This record gives sequence, C-alpha cells and structure tokens, in this order.
Amino acid sequence: MTATITRSHTVVDSPVGVLTLVATDGVLSGLYMEQQRHRPPEETFGERDDEPFGEVITQLGEYFAGDRKRFDLPMAFAGTDFQRRVWTQLCEIPYGETVSYGELAARLGKPSASRAVGLANGKNPIGLIVPCHRVVGSTGDLTGYGGGLPRKRYLLDFERGLSTG
Repeated sequence: MTATITRSHTVVDSPVGVLTLVATDGVLSGLYMEQQRHRPPEETFGERDDEPFGEVITQLGEYFAGDRKRFDLPMAFAGTDFQRRVWTQLCEIPYGETVSYGELAARLGKPSASRAVGLANGKNPIGLIVPCHRVVGSTGDLTGYGGGLPRKRYLLDFERGLSTG
C-alpha cells in the first residue's frame, strides 16, 4: 500500500515579487518566485490552502521587516542526498554574509565539487528561506540565481543594510 502525499500551496506578495509557497503533507517543501528557473509546473503544487503556511508567512514578514535573521521552520527537501546536504549547508551561511561555491564544496568535504554544488544550489526548492542567494563566484561576483540576478542583488543588499530602493 502506497501512502498518499498531499500537496497544497498559497501565494504571497513580497518585496521580491509574488512567492508561491508549497507544502507536502503540511510541511514547507517549496518557495518559488515568479519566472524562477527550475520552477515546477503549477499543477504539481496541489490545491490552494493558506492553512499550512501561517508560520512561514509570519517568518517571511519578519525577515522582510528586518526583524528575522534565520528561519526556524520544518522543511521537506525532495532531492538527492548530495542536494539535501548542499541545501542544509546553505542554511548555515550567516545572514548578510556570502560564501563561494568552492568554499561551500570544501565545507561539504568535497573541495573539487564546486560545479556540483552550483547545480544543487540552482535546484534549491525552498529559495530565500534556504539562502542560496548567499553563494557567489570565487571572485565575489554575483553568478547565477534561479530568481534572477536583480533579486539576488536586492536580497544581498537588503541583508547588508544597504539601500534597496
């Protein structure tokens, strides 16, 4: 007998545009921006239901108000073991700081895997809350971001307390 998986979603406004939140069995499993690379098809998001997302919406509001530096939410990552390790490590990058793909690979004990780290980073299903925007190129340059480089710049400037207007 196969267990039934229930997915639901809601949509919220944010300073970086409309965000689609997705839950699997009531646990956050996706946060997608408009025109995001690797965004799953809408029909996979399940029925619209705001109920599972109260705490997620509260914490996002606190983040964008500048009152929250770290999210504390249960999350369900759907990915390979390596991807899940990368996404877990992303959550350890402090607010307002950045690391390079190579540095992240070294933290995972795989110093030659910066390309694989970049690919896993790009497929992060819970953007923003799992802060893939904090990963930059080896020279500090902004490189690839599923939500687009202008959003990445906005988020990094916001976290550093720089003008975002």
